[in-house]
Amino acid sequence: MTTTAVTTPEPTAPAAGARTLALAHYAARGVLEHVLARHDLTFPQQVALRAAVTAEAAQTPEDLVAEVHGSLKADPGDVRATVDELLAKGLLVTQGPHIRPTEAGRTLMATVSAETGPVTARVWGGISAADLAATGRVLAVVTERANAELAALNA
Repeated sequence: MTTTAVTTPEPTAPAAGARTLALAHYAARGVLEHVLARHDLTFPQQVALRAAVTAEAAQTPEDLVAEVHGSLKADPGDVRATVDELLAKGLLVTQGPHIRPTEAGRTLMATVSAETGPVTARVWGGISAADLAATGRVLAVVTERANAELAALNA
């Protein structure tokens, strides 16, 4: 008697596309926003504060607004309001023509990073280096193309 092994096909992953990218983004952002809410910080505020904390050189407020605008594609007026909120909270301070994070701002960013670190490790852990490299290459191309389309729409 001959027996035939039954194999179960591996589930196929959905093809990458705008929806899968959006679902991944919003799932990860949801985790981050949960942490940020505990610290009375919004997602745009976190993006602006991180940009200020990680800046390699002194920035003017306009530099910071431009960087955050480039990241979030948010209205520059809304970004300026976000920077003003961070100034009012004492997380950023102006020094002459420059803006810089305060010690409280740096501490808050370190705290948020420490709280999100274990979640990030669980989310990204176990994904092969090859898959991460391929994903990085694809996302870089998508970002470049989407930025070009946005620039054409705004021209």
